[in-house]
Amino acid sequence: MNAIRKALGVLWILIGVSAGIYLIYFQALPLWKSGGNDLVPAIIYTFILAPIISLGMSIFGYYAMQGEYSTRNGEKL
Repeated sequence: MNAIRKALGVLWILIGVSAGIYLIYFQALPLWKSGGNDLVPAIIYTFILAPIISLGMSIFGYYAMQGEYSTRNGEKL
């Protein structure tokens, strides 16, 4: 079970990085280029959503790889 958690930790890190790339390149950049009223969502995607989502998923994956979720009430399983 721990091997599955560690493998899924790598998967979560990859999903986090790819989510950040997706939000920046495929959502925010077209909005930046069009300008006008689309500038506010572009700023939100670039500076708020992309870092929160990608860092949150990557940190979750890192902790899964380290085995932090293999404990119950402070004791190792």
